[in-house]
Formats: sequence, structure tokens, C-alpha cells
Amino acid sequence: MADIPDGWEAGLRDFCNTFPKTLAEIDSMFTKNSIWCGRTQGVGAINAEDAINSSLTGPMLRASGVPFDMRKDRPYLGYETYDFDVPVGEHGDIYDRYLVRMEEMRQAVRILEQALARLKPGPINVDDPRVVLPPKSRAMSDMEAMIFHFKQVMEGVKPPAGEAYLGIENPKGELGYYFVSDGTAKPVRWRIRPPSFLNLSALPRLCEGALLSDVIAINASVDIVMGEIDR
Repeated sequence: MADIPDGWEAGLRDFCNTFPKTLAEIDSMFTKNSIWCGRTQGVGAINAEDAINSSLTGPMLRASGVPFDMRKDRPYLGYETYDFDVPVGEHGDIYDRYLVRMEEMRQAVRILEQALARLKPGPINVDDPRVVLPPKSRAMSDMEAMIFHFKQVMEGVKPPAGEAYLGIENPKGELGYYFVSDGTAKPVRWRIRPPSFLNLSALPRLCEGALLSDVIAINASVDIVMGEIDR
């Protein structure tokens, strides 16, 4: 929609240089802490089969030993050209979900560094006024651009008739969008597959045999977004 602001690249490079130190501090504080281990290891565990049958995705699924990542298994936006690892756990408990997320943050820094190395100046949108609004300067000075602007705003983009689904690797898991089009600007059907909503549905299974005091920690390890849950 808009180009990155001035100074953004320098800020991101600084983040990539300093964030690993923050992760190392968290790692030294928690990973081998006896209290932390005692409250997370073996708690809220789910095996690979049950995780798959519960439609879990993201760190919730990978912590149970399933190495499924949309960026690797169904790559999009050039992810197949990036070098990064997919961390997996063994026991599917709170502790493994913590370890998986810690390693995923390290891998995210690797991806950011590679993306920064490729970043070059140039246009950020496809030059097609049927799907992308023309620049404001052109819309205010060129009649054809003004017409395209009004057609997009008033009528919207008209995709061909048919159906399509695309899932991406969200920090919480697979975030998917399903559309059915009849060729007009308004979809016949539009369905969102939210990772948090489905991950949270496994909470009863995760809490089986646990203490009441464990429920708070188990729920936190699912790492939900309330905007996805309030449906």
C-alpha cells in the first residue's frame, strides 16, 4: 500500500543486531530454570496424532513433532528462496512450545537479514490500474488515472468467477482466506481460517489430567489473539 518510511531499514538492521542478545538473556533466565521447567515440562502435552486431528498449526503443531510450516510446505511470496530452519519439539507440552517459539524468533532474524540484503529501491506495486490505485499525483493530474481511481473505489476489483484459498504462516499458525467469486466485486462467500480459534479448541484436551492452576499456563502457551476468538 505504501513504501517504507525513511530510516526504517537502519532501524531494522539495528533490531537484527540487538535482538539476538535479548533472546540470549531470556534463554539464560528461563530455559534451564528449575521452577520454569517444573511448571512447564509435561504440562499441557498433546501428541502429534492428536495435534493433527485437532487441526492445530504453527508452533502448537510443531511443538508436537510435526515439521509443518506453510513457508516450506506450500511456499508463497518467494519463501522457497530463503534459508531458514523449522524448529520442532518432541513432547508437545508447554516447555516445547516455549522452545519452538524461541528458536522461531532466531530463524525470523535470519529471514529478516536475508530480506534486507535483497532490498533495493524501486516500485512497490504492480503497474496495473485495474487492481492498484494510481498514485495520487497522477489521479489529480491525469484524466485516465482519475477514471481508474473512481472505478476502483466505487466498483472494486472484479476477479474471475471461481473459488480460491490461500493460507500463510501466521505467528499463531495457518491463517487462510477462502473466496468464492461470481465475477462481481463482492464475493459470494468469504471464509477466514483463524489459527487462534482452532488452536484454542484443543484446550479441553490439553487440560486433561492437569491441575486447575495449570490451566492459566496452558492457555497462555496456546498464545491466542482475542480478536480471532470473539466470533
